[in-house]
Amino acid sequence: MYYLYTQHIYMVTPHVGCVVFLHGHLNETVYCQQPPGFVDPAAPDHVCLLQKSLYGLKQAPRAWHQRFSGFIQRSGFTASTSDTSLFVYKVGADIAYLLLYVDDIILTASSTSLLRRLTELLHSEFAMTNLGDLHHFLGISVMRSADGLFLSQHQYAVDLLQCTGMTECHSTATPVDTYAKLSATDGAPVADATQYRSLAGALQYLTLTRPDLAYAVQQVCLFMHDPREPHLAMLKRVLRYVKGTLSTGLHIGTGSITSLTAYSNADWAGCPDSRRSTSG
Repeated sequence: MYYLYTQHIYMVTPHVGCVVFLHGHLNETVYCQQPPGFVDPAAPDHVCLLQKSLYGLKQAPRAWHQRFSGFIQRSGFTASTSDTSLFVYKVGADIAYLLLYVDDIILTASSTSLLRRLTELLHSEFAMTNLGDLHHFLGISVMRSADGLFLSQHQYAVDLLQCTGMTECHSTATPVDTYAKLSATDGAPVADATQYRSLAGALQYLTLTRPDLAYAVQQVCLFMHDPREPHLAMLKRVLRYVKGTLSTGLHIGTGSITSLTAYSNADWAGCPDSRRSTSG
């Protein structure tokens, strides 16, 4: 697999790569002042008409995405209907997946020859750097073994504990108390609601490789509009659980998937505020 950075490519064998916003073409009329050191002495008050996007322009992300997505869709990729950053290439038995995040790209394919061909195709249109096999992407580390890939946010979790001053806290065996549900009005408001929201958002990102945190983090996020002390205590419990499970991650195995198992819960009038039930 490749990991491309619009200037770089990563491959997951997976691989990684990268390209830059400067590739985007502007459809709108945008002017800028003459940059220092390049002012025309004969017309110092003139402005420049931009033909391509620059870093800092609010049009730059859209211009770049339109250019890139337009090119690869003309090249045979199909945009995912559920994720605008995912593109799928499928011709016969050949299949490839391309994931675009700003100017980073991950590319993986069903064969080495297809991977090489698609990489050459991208290089023909964009100036890219091939960063080789995928090992780290957006705070997620990728470790390979004979039975698949292991995705981990170990360092992200360690940094999160450090910024909250909980690196030496005692761990807990579960992320949430299953015998009680919090009310939106219990307790006094927290001293710093912004910090609560920031930590809740940071935990949301951690659930990418930690689905075991999904329910607890969802409960924490229910109260971001008006967090109170019991809600903060619940958030800290999640962090204590993270402290004891730093080595936990997401394993993606090799081979085909023959079944999909889902788990759900149910209660009767379980919400202490609305008395609504959770259906299973």
